[in-house]
Amino acid sequence: MDDIRPARLFSQVRQPVRNSAVTSVLMAGVLVAALYFGREVLVPIALAVLMSFVLAPLVALLQRFRVPRVIAAFLVVVAAFSAVFFLGGLMASQINQLATDLPRYQSTLSDKIHGLRGAAAGTGTLERASEVLHSLRQELDRPKIDSQTGRPLGDATAPIKPIPVEVHQPDPGALQTLTALITPLIHPMATTGIIVVFVIFILVQQQDLRNRLVRLAGSHDLQRTTAAMDDAGKRLSRLFLAQLMLNASFGIVIGTGLWFIGVPSAPLWGILAMILRFVPYVGAVIAAIFPLVLAAAVGSGWSMVLWTAALFIIVEPIIGHGIEPLLYGQSSGLSPVAVVASATFWTWIWGPIGLVLATPLTICLVVLGRHVDRLRFLYVLLGDQPALTPAQVVYQRMLAGDPVEATEQAQKFLKEKSLIEYYDEVLMRGLKLAQSDVERGSLDQERMQRIRDSVAEIVDDLSAHQDKPEASSAPEGEGPLAQISKTEAELKTNLAPELPEPWREGVPVLCIPGAGLLDEAAAIALAQLIQRQGIGATAKEADALSMSKIFALDTKGVNLVCLCYMGNATPAQVRYAARRIHRKAPEALILICLLNASDEIEDAQAMQLPPGTGLVKGSLADTLNRILDVAYGKSAARPLPENSLSESA
Repeated sequence: MDDIRPARLFSQVRQPVRNSAVTSVLMAGVLVAALYFGREVLVPIALAVLMSFVLAPLVALLQRFRVPRVIAAFLVVVAAFSAVFFLGGLMASQINQLATDLPRYQSTLSDKIHGLRGAAAGTGTLERASEVLHSLRQELDRPKIDSQTGRPLGDATAPIKPIPVEVHQPDPGALQTLTALITPLIHPMATTGIIVVFVIFILVQQQDLRNRLVRLAGSHDLQRTTAAMDDAGKRLSRLFLAQLMLNASFGIVIGTGLWFIGVPSAPLWGILAMILRFVPYVGAVIAAIFPLVLAAAVGSGWSMVLWTAALFIIVEPIIGHGIEPLLYGQSSGLSPVAVVASATFWTWIWGPIGLVLATPLTICLVVLGRHVDRLRFLYVLLGDQPALTPAQVVYQRMLAGDPVEATEQAQKFLKEKSLIEYYDEVLMRGLKLAQSDVERGSLDQERMQRIRDSVAEIVDDLSAHQDKPEASSAPEGEGPLAQISKTEAELKTNLAPELPEPWREGVPVLCIPGAGLLDEAAAIALAQLIQRQGIGATAKEADALSMSKIFALDTKGVNLVCLCYMGNATPAQVRYAARRIHRKAPEALILICLLNASDEIEDAQAMQLPPGTGLVKGSLADTLNRILDVAYGKSAARPLPENSLSESA
């Protein structure tokens, strides 16, 4: 009966979790279905909202000149859509001109493909391309047929062919012709009208819409809601304006360059390059395909193709990797994987428009995830911030027995900071996470051994590292000789005193773990830091204080024993270990190193520790400073810090 009751309680706990997961999946499915089936309505609204972010700064600029908000919004919208319609008309005219000129380029492209086919020994792709062009040439060169005789015009000897008979409907009237012309335009005109109305409405009612969104999001937490809306508004406006300016500049440069090169319809390819560059990663590549093909069809040689390729290869990196990071930062707040995944998802949901809107829509989701706790997973999945802290990465890699990645992370960290800072801010915090798992009982002996071995390997890999010296800035007006003299004087003034001989020979410092393998890992790191100060030090095993090994412990020439604790050691444990060390090495000083700041131990003197026992709580840097004070204090080269060692019996 006792076994049944916990099982029943466990099933009752799991049932709400399972129901919550099923509910979340169902809600996600309903949301995706609504986005897909409601795209006819949602796409114009999304476009209007995003355009309002771009046009809002212009409306605010006009308001500064005392223009009423309604008139300012109307003028900005009219100007914006006039520019859009102008670009659309220019593209249509360029496409018509290009379609008219295509037959002239067909023979040139066919000759080039024939040449490539001979050079490539009949490659399958080039063969098929040549066959297509040959069929196209035959179709264009086909003679016209006399409708009465059935013979080709100008050929009286050709045999008479049967006359084909076709049945045609009577010519449509004016109303039917007008209907046929208007029908394809109804949908885009309606969509454009909806976008215009929504943009004007959003720009005019901006403050009212903001207040309503605050009320819907939760007026009880105005601080968080306001921060979320400001974050979204500023980030989106900055991103859209920057992208619009950069992409427009990219299109102008590409169009101008193609015009100088001689590629036909250069304005068309410039506008297309501007639009396609909104597509992340592959937009510029797609925009380069059409001009390259046309350059191959127009030019007699390959110089035009090479110049066109060079234009894209030079301009895109300059704008994408040079100007773009300077204009609005290194990234838009999205991880590269999130950009690709969002582009795929929104293209599937909303088609080509979704591909252009993918990045801004995903940014909105990331902002929501940053400020709404229940949507935090969106920020973790899609954001560009590291999912794990450096300490968590180190701990995770140590659990996996893979110190290589942790060492690579350390090398990046050490480019800006010192080794002791890496140990304190990353490695020791990782060991503290491990200690928390030990106290919860979720870390077994095998994994603790794996962590200890990983720390030993990381420390060994970093043993040859040298911290970068801090650059000293000399006052302006001093020449090189004066700067060198000043630097030498500072070195002489700040020269450290010589380390006493007992601390320079042999192994004067022992780092002994207090209780377990994690303490041994901390002792290994501390021993290396001591060695880097010119003091001989070594770290012992986790069971060095056990009855079987305490008698074999070599304490000859030892001046200081550091007893390292990562866990929350009790006063009884510390007192027992300190007395055992004192009996083994009565002449050595003992320093209790509480690297995880135990609250139970406040004062070394109140714990009745052996004579010559000190206590330090905090980081490895604090511990190392105390050890150096002890080493230099024995020869009065440095003053012995107050309360560093207790004199209690």
